[in-house]
Amino acid sequence: MIKLSRVAKSPVELPKGVELKEAEGVLSVKGPKGELSMPINDDIGFSVEDGKVSISQKTESRFAYSMAGTTRSLISNMVQGVSEGFERKLELVGVGYRAKAQGKSLNLTLGFSHPVDYPVPEGIEISTPSQTEIVVTGIDKQKVGQVAAEIRRFRPPEPYKGKGVRYAGEHVVIKEAKKK
Repeated sequence: MIKLSRVAKSPVELPKGVELKEAEGVLSVKGPKGELSMPINDDIGFSVEDGKVSISQKTESRFAYSMAGTTRSLISNMVQGVSEGFERKLELVGVGYRAKAQGKSLNLTLGFSHPVDYPVPEGIEISTPSQTEIVVTGIDKQKVGQVAAEIRRFRPPEPYKGKGVRYAGEHVVIKEAKKK
């Protein structure tokens, strides 16, 4: 008997309106928000029964054991993405720091001598509810996180006053200033 990790053992529930198909080693998930696909490793198998996706290993190798849990997590993220989507919020902290979404571009004023224009990648939507808030949304969890990290990288929070671009709810440890 081939043993599975705790993550791989739990099946992924398919909500209403979400379809899962496999063709030539590529798994595609289609839902109300869009379609995502990923290649499936030859050592991993899966089955769909009663609206649940179960993952299995075809071999007893260490690689197959680790890939079973990873594949289950990726399928779960794809299902959640096409049904609900993902969202990442950023905050701008600092005097004069502003953000404005204009079409397929995000204009940032971050205290530099020039404005920063960030082109929005395909499949990602960026909105600015206020001048100091940025909301990144999309169906691909990896892409949403990557775009949020790239925006944060323009001006990460500095440790003395905490000014910069930070994730919503992120705790920045403030250092004590030098004393005379």
